[in-house]
Amino acid sequence: MFMKPTLLVTICVALVANACAYDLILRHRLESKGKFSLAEKRETWQPEETAIIVCDMWDAHHCLNATRRGGELAPRMNAVLKAAREQGSLIIHAPSSCVGFYKDHPARTRALAAPKVSNVPKGIEEWLNWIDEREENAQYPIDHSDGGEDDDPKEHADWAKELESKGLNPRAPWTRQTAGLTIDPEKDAITDEGVVTWNWLEQHKIKNVILLGVHTNMCVLGRPFGLRQMAKNGKNVVLMRDMTDTMYNPKMPPYVSHYRGTDLIIEHVEKFVCPTITSDQLLGGAPFHFKDDSRKDLVLLIGEKEYETKETLPAFAEKHLAKDFRIHTIHASPEKRNEFPGIEAVSEADLLGISIRRRSLPEAQLNLVRTYVSSGKPIFGIRTASHAFSLRGDPAPAGHALWERFDGAILGGHYTGHHGNKVATFAWAAESGNSHPILKGVTRNEYPTGGSLYQVLPLSRNTQVLLVGRAGDILPHEPVAWTHETQSGSKVFYTSLGHVKDFENSAFVTMLGNACRWLVK
Repeated sequence: MFMKPTLLVTICVALVANACAYDLILRHRLESKGKFSLAEKRETWQPEETAIIVCDMWDAHHCLNATRRGGELAPRMNAVLKAAREQGSLIIHAPSSCVGFYKDHPARTRALAAPKVSNVPKGIEEWLNWIDEREENAQYPIDHSDGGEDDDPKEHADWAKELESKGLNPRAPWTRQTAGLTIDPEKDAITDEGVVTWNWLEQHKIKNVILLGVHTNMCVLGRPFGLRQMAKNGKNVVLMRDMTDTMYNPKMPPYVSHYRGTDLIIEHVEKFVCPTITSDQLLGGAPFHFKDDSRKDLVLLIGEKEYETKETLPAFAEKHLAKDFRIHTIHASPEKRNEFPGIEAVSEADLLGISIRRRSLPEAQLNLVRTYVSSGKPIFGIRTASHAFSLRGDPAPAGHALWERFDGAILGGHYTGHHGNKVATFAWAAESGNSHPILKGVTRNEYPTGGSLYQVLPLSRNTQVLLVGRAGDILPHEPVAWTHETQSGSKVFYTSLGHVKDFENSAFVTMLGNACRWLVK
């Protein structure tokens, strides 16, 4: 949980405000030579300098599935608003074209009473199609030219008739914000106007804005109070990416699931508009996901510098696994190398991936990994995972813990070192693994690998070798990839590959993707 508790009830108001600050992990995409890489940065926001804008969470929508998903979002979203409100943040409800419903509501009159400020940005009342030329040139990664409705045709027709029977326009049935979201009459504001929103933010000296609501590829981005306007005009704005939805029909390009379509739009936002966060950073627990999103939760724990897996592994997962997994990347803290902020996500994982080198985690954090493995859930490790929780015989710092038997007991290996970095290394399919589904589509011929060859013999019992490797003409040859089953029944895949160059090799990429899918059946 990222909301820091106050330590003493008697401390002064200023210190209380500081103790309750939002410690956020902002995810964004960095561009270099036309390619984007996933990146994160930590920021501390003061609640009283932060506003949350709720975009178009209407009571009904012309798309039945959109209406259903909005209903799913509402309880978690309301919890976010409640928590933020109690911390002192401002809540702005923006049900576009429905503010007339609230003409006598205190939150509406309060918004209109905000004095007009002198720095109202030019064009703040307009819909903003693109934030700049870069975004316009990139265009959207999904095709929503059909309006994005993903209803079953019969259900859609029945829904339109139901709306008509209630005297509603089936193309625009919204009349108010969903009743699932509480509007505080003493604290909140209601407005869908750009100028009124800006006046309200400036009156309260708001620096930071969190946008949530629907739909990301349309209203959340384009409205006068939306992401583009906030970013363009200097607000420190983020999208709460698990508290949103898109209008996207999987029958349109790029022909992916609705939920993957949402992911692609979120990536677009992170590339061209602003960073994103998740609701658990305010509430604790795990990020929200829709009940019909059947993808598994993959959590990647990354804490090593030698092989740059903080860049290669998330990029691999986004490109090759996003169809089957919701991907959560947990990095070691840059300030405290042994700590992994957000590691609580391990508790909700369906698959855990580890790329860590010689870290001593706080006992509570390492216990989360132990509990995960003891529950019989699957795990994979690459390269330095064989010595993830070992310090070469040194003791753990006070309050921290090691797991010296992790390699043998969990991964099934016996890492003792590696051959020289200057010796060329090669790998090929072992006879014992030739028919294994993890090697489907992987060449059986010898191919060059990146980095040095790890010395891992002898392997533990219950292992099946898939790849064998050599360092030049040095004997013996060493296992390079294998499966293992732990005493608790966890299925495990480990490979000593994972060098930057390995991620450029189709054989390695195919094998790792197959392994992840095999581990979760």
